[in-house]
Amino acid sequence: MLMMKTVMKTVMKNMAAQHRVARRSLPTGPVTAAYERKVDAEEVRRDDAQVALAAKLDALHESLNSLPPVPVRTDRPTESSSTSSSPLLLLLTRSLASAQSFLRKKFHLWSFGPPPRGMYIYGPVGVGKSFLMDLFYASVNVPDDSCCNNDSHSFTHVKITKRRVHFHEFMLDVHHRIFVYKQKHPRDDAIPIIAQQLAQEAQLLCFDEFQVTDVADAMILKRLLLLLLDWNVVVVATSNRSPDALYEGGINRSLFLPFIDMLKHTFDIISMEDSAKDYRLETRADGQSYFWSNKDVHGDNNSDNNMQAQLKEIFGGTASGTEAEAIHVPFGRTVQVARLNDRCAWFDFSELCYQPLGAADYISLCDRFQVLIMDRVPQLDANHLDEARRFVTLIDVCYEYRTRLVLAAKVPLDELFVEFEAQVESSDGNEELFVSEKGGNSSSFATTMIRTKEGEQFEWSATGRSGVSLAQLSAANDLAFSFRRAASRLVEMGGKEWGRQ
Repeated sequence: MLMMKTVMKTVMKNMAAQHRVARRSLPTGPVTAAYERKVDAEEVRRDDAQVALAAKLDALHESLNSLPPVPVRTDRPTESSSTSSSPLLLLLTRSLASAQSFLRKKFHLWSFGPPPRGMYIYGPVGVGKSFLMDLFYASVNVPDDSCCNNDSHSFTHVKITKRRVHFHEFMLDVHHRIFVYKQKHPRDDAIPIIAQQLAQEAQLLCFDEFQVTDVADAMILKRLLLLLLDWNVVVVATSNRSPDALYEGGINRSLFLPFIDMLKHTFDIISMEDSAKDYRLETRADGQSYFWSNKDVHGDNNSDNNMQAQLKEIFGGTASGTEAEAIHVPFGRTVQVARLNDRCAWFDFSELCYQPLGAADYISLCDRFQVLIMDRVPQLDANHLDEARRFVTLIDVCYEYRTRLVLAAKVPLDELFVEFEAQVESSDGNEELFVSEKGGNSSSFATTMIRTKEGEQFEWSATGRSGVSLAQLSAANDLAFSFRRAASRLVEMGGKEWGRQ
């Protein structure tokens, strides 16, 4: 029996080696080659959907060779023109700008052919969307990169300016640019100028976790991406949502629908929805990033004391003389940190998730600290939508910045997020949002009271109805998607090698 097993192992190894030789003899692009090296090194396991995506990214990589050059930046509006009171002059300026954009676009189409199509990749969490996009991004060289290809493959290394950014961070950057521009030109339209700035800085934009949950972001994004396409910027995005599901149920969504149509007509839409395997869950945590003790139920003081001792060991000592620190955040705000040292900050869940904080605050914390400890994390369900959204945003930012996030919770990790479904129900013409019969939070996103046709009022937290505003449907459904992503990421972030060195 032992002899047979040995023979079988030898046969399997020989077959695998022959398969690798045969595979290498086929023409491949840089993304597929990088992926196959990961497979051969047993860093990843071969997946048919990932192989297919790598081939599509190879085709995009090759098409970047025909990307038109960056146009010369036009002058910004002067202070006198922006404050001019002449409607005729303002109309003439806008007409010239529109004509310039039209001619520039037509010129590029005539001179270079159509620019490469962008790519929108969507599917469940952990199937390799961001992993493949990052391999593609790494294969594109910036113009001043003088290094040569050192491996045995002879690929054409495209050299263009590029930027890879999490979507949270990108939208914060856009809002900041709008704020700065409006300080000098309060009466001008900032979006065309910002699109031009972004095009000058990066011909390739790679977005991770593309999502739209806010009506203001929806309107900005629709115009901005259309203008970026005019400037021949190539966009690659990953998302958990299909294009048709973006901003689903959001307020004034009809204004956003033309953007979805544009996305489907000008981008290659790649679905990985058939890939149900979450590969992050195969990387088990080492037990040093997630702790739990349900002291309230079991009254186990020993377990709670042991957990606190482990957190203190991770935290280390407080630097001598260190006092509370105010971490600066864009737009003139600060986040207060009461317990900190040079590398770590320790918070209670309420400090970061019950307060009106967002991605900008969490990015500033991750810039400052390598490790964040969060204590007293509750189980999160549809009753804690606001707090859960902030917590998920914090996880996303820590993941993007490779900041170690240590959590002390009241439930095990696989029970931390309670999934829910949000749906709109209509009765006698009254449309209301129901959240999985789990009730709600009276400090909801919009209204907290519901009035029937008869004039009777109900508090949302008592009925499970989030009010008459349908703006919550998009936000609630996106949060339900985010729960699965956050749980998957926490497993990966619990690995021994996770974090900045």
